[in-house]
Amino acid sequence: MTQEAVLYDVADHVATITLNRPEQQNTISTEMLDSLSEMLLSADADPEVRAIVVTGAGKFFCAGLDLRGSSITNNLGSGKRQPANLDLRNTPPTVLHNLDTPTIAALNGSAAGYGMDLALGCDIRIMADNAKLAAAFTARGVVPESGGTWILPRLIGWSKASEIIFTGKTLSASECEEMGLVSRVVNNNELSEQTRALGQAIAKNAPLAVQASKRMMRMGMNENFNDHVHHVFLQLLPLFQSEDFKEGMASFMEKRAPEFKGH
Repeated sequence: MTQEAVLYDVADHVATITLNRPEQQNTISTEMLDSLSEMLLSADADPEVRAIVVTGAGKFFCAGLDLRGSSITNNLGSGKRQPANLDLRNTPPTVLHNLDTPTIAALNGSAAGYGMDLALGCDIRIMADNAKLAAAFTARGVVPESGGTWILPRLIGWSKASEIIFTGKTLSASECEEMGLVSRVVNNNELSEQTRALGQAIAKNAPLAVQASKRMMRMGMNENFNDHVHHVFLQLLPLFQSEDFKEGMASFMEKRAPEFKGH
């Protein structure tokens, strides 16, 4: 039986997507790109899923793209004229950015190139103490092609992002934590447990409110304050009509834990 290169599992309202090529350091083939996008979209559309975890099997999170033998690599090396317009709407970086469901990167090992961009594209990053982030793009003659040039300056500022990208720097877990690239660094043996606990903590809250909060945070990155608070108010109106809002208020008054249904 052929081993699945990307695994998908749902438990306790948390979907886990696992890159499963440990012998290839979880490098992502062109076929895996489609699978990854499909699984992200499937999790986002599933009302039972309230958080998504992306991680890797074995000792690596993801060592980048594996384009050996792919049509992309063959065409680039052939001198053929490349298309001027690319449809990137269903590629993992674009799909990941537009998800309403919160995403967590569980960095079980090192992430390089595309793997680094994939981790940066998630909302939250938890990193094992033995993992690293390697911005090896310019050392390979390319740019951070999967969102890194957009995300990294917004996370840590222009100067630090420039130093990392221009030099192709590799960052230790402690450096990532110091810069604010990850929420926390944990012992490798505790990564799975802490990631699961965080996913379940998110899942306990009203999913419609969590998703709306994420949408507003994403929109707020590109709009002024006055426009933003107007959009936030418009998001509140349907939430006030939801059963979860009623449950949230009732549980508060009754001093009990809420039981949200997602509608």
